Amino acid sequence: MKIEPLRIGDLVARLPIIQGGMGVGVSLSGLASAVARAGGIGLISTAFPGYDEPDFRTNLLESNIRALKKHIKKARENANGGVIGINAMVAISNYEDYVKAAVEEGIDLVVSGAGLPRNLPELVEGSNTKIAPIISSAKGVRVILKLWDRNYNKTADLVVVEGPKAGGHLGFKKDEVFSSFETFDDEIPKILEEIKIYEEKYNKKIPLVVAGGVFTGEDIAKYLKMGASGVQMATRFVATEECDAHENFKKAYLKTNGDDITLVKSPVGMPGRALRNDFVKRTEEGNVKVDKCYRCILPCNPATTPYCISDALIRAVEGDVETGLVFCGANAGRVEKIVPVKELMDELEQELLSIPE
Repeated sequence: MKIEPLRIGDLVARLPIIQGGMGVGVSLSGLASAVARAGGIGLISTAFPGYDEPDFRTNLLESNIRALKKHIKKARENANGGVIGINAMVAISNYEDYVKAAVEEGIDLVVSGAGLPRNLPELVEGSNTKIAPIISSAKGVRVILKLWDRNYNKTADLVVVEGPKAGGHLGFKKDEVFSSFETFDDEIPKILEEIKIYEEKYNKKIPLVVAGGVFTGEDIAKYLKMGASGVQMATRFVATEECDAHENFKKAYLKTNGDDITLVKSPVGMPGRALRNDFVKRTEEGNVKVDKCYRCILPCNPATTPYCISDALIRAVEGDVETGLVFCGANAGRVEKIVPVKELMDELEQELLSIPE
């Protein structure tokens, strides 16, 4: 199959692959720059990139902004001219500050989900930064594109549709996740029709990128043949040498056969997919105590939250994969080894090239 570059306005990635943003600390400058060097688009997560800064617990916002700018600068230096973006969760406190800081640092692309990024256009006003909402249905894309058109006379530069097999926070109700496995692909043509309305109005191409459960070159080809311009992948990039997470985090993916992958209740207000370790079992039993609240997530109520998601994610990325929260995609059980990013990207490229048109 012939591989067309992923074009987002004047941004061009040789391979139509975006590395999904993973936080806390799983996708920072190391992973993002490696993916960009290999021809894809690398995303830095804005979910507490300063977790390892010395003043993180006493100076939350400033330490995270400082770290975010540091990682963007470092990624840019190591990307060999490749495309670098951020993944920004709407549900996170100080969402606007993180986006503005990234724009100040000259970020190429903002991919935004875990809520509706209603005011994203105004946050990048006057810059060359491209914007992309993450949605999970044709209804979702209709709502956000109509809102941006009406309020800002602007449309998306890219749309990411994330399916129910994704890792981390999911844009589906818990009882809809598994029932959507078989129907998700039916949404793709409907989403393309919604996007077409704004492509014609604004006389521009708005690429659709599909995420959630994309694992092989064959998966990529399926969505390209359906009319998508590319895919977003996260799970496979965890098991790479350049992934910014602790080695124990990566090895947790190698150890699972998929039977221990489950849905968890997140303080973000969405279901999340993670490994069912000791921590998750204790949350299910109500045996987790919140000792300190960072006020990091807007929907979170310290009095009723099942656990502190920041602490849980930090423990995991630092290597404590039993008492931390290890987010993963539905296909984590298929991961067999840790490889360099370049090797993974070459493998996906060769698989894609070998598929008939």
